Amino acid sequence: MADYLYVVQMDIPAEKEADFNRIYDTQHVPNITTVPGVQGCTRFKLESADVDGVPTYLALYEIDAPDVPQSAGWVAESDKGDWASQIRPHTTNRTHLIFKKVG
Repeated sequence: MADYLYVVQMDIPAEKEADFNRIYDTQHVPNITTVPGVQGCTRFKLESADVDGVPTYLALYEIDAPDVPQSAGWVAESDKGDWASQIRPHTTNRTHLIFKKVG
């Protein structure tokens, strides 16, 4: 496992959910995982929460350094395909967190 996790959470309107998942899985993740310093990505959908307002979708990107998501390679790959035009404008309640492995 990489030394850092980049945690991205967001909501998407129900009418865009099928496209969101298709594009995320077939375009966005394959593009991002080609970026130097990205070791992989695993996605999840919220099943339950003990607080209100938690975003429905979560992506865990294993990264080698905390600056990888701001790199030119990440930005370029993130803008490829249908993600930037068809999905990103419809996402809400977005959070971006970076965690460093301890122990």
